[in-house]
Amino acid sequence: MNKSDLIEVVAGQLSSTKTEASRAVDAVIEAIVEGVQRDQKVTITGFGTFQAKQRAARTGINPATKERITIAPSTTCAFKPAQSLKASLDGRPNAGAPVLA
Repeated sequence: MNKSDLIEVVAGQLSSTKTEASRAVDAVIEAIVEGVQRDQKVTITGFGTFQAKQRAARTGINPATKERITIAPSTTCAFKPAQSLKASLDGRPNAGAPVLA
């Protein structure tokens, strides 16, 4: 599922236009990105948690030259799924399924 597919699903569930659904999806994504950029945990109950994660410097190998190189430290976005999401993916019925308002 890509963003366009998600917008169609949201529009259908909200009985709204694709434009309104697109604004809603964009607002949620923007809020998550802003929270992670401010080094905050963004938790969506029943879904999971997004947060910035520091990656240490490490040694890698240039595949073209086989030369060892140092890969600089970086920050990435990590997602940890909620227990209820993991349970639903495992096929466990109603194992703490999220309640959608």
